Amino acid sequence: MDKLLRYTMTDELSYADEIYREHIMDHYKHPRNFGVLIDADIRQRELNSLCGDEMEFNLKLDSGNKIVEDVRFIGRGCAISMASASILSEEIKGKSLAEINGIKNESIVNMLGISIGPVRYKCAILSLMTVKAGIQNHLNKK
Repeated sequence: MDKLLRYTMTDELSYADEIYREHIMDHYKHPRNFGVLIDADIRQRELNSLCGDEMEFNLKLDSGNKIVEDVRFIGRGCAISMASASILSEEIKGKSLAEINGIKNESIVNMLGISIGPVRYKCAILSLMTVKAGIQNHLNKK
């Protein structure tokens, strides 16, 4: 019975991993909110110098400059960096700048749903680093 339980749990974990991998590949192949906002209030570009991933986020804010009304991103990179950008773009739409600044690196990694090793960690958080840098630059201009 114990062997059967372990086999079933292993099978379940493999199935869950497969679902998350499909989720990542879907966001990579069909990124949400991909493109440029011509009238963006925040435009920030960042580079992961370790692997060459590039990311630019464009945020359109509400009239009070506190809520993200629209978001677009462009870039090129590995499946992890592009999927995390797509997932993050969906997550931040409608959120305040303060809420977005409160998102932790671990949160974006958790949204991916797979374990990320040290080599891919910077790929996974590039989108969040880009958005936060853009928000900080925007706030510093005021």
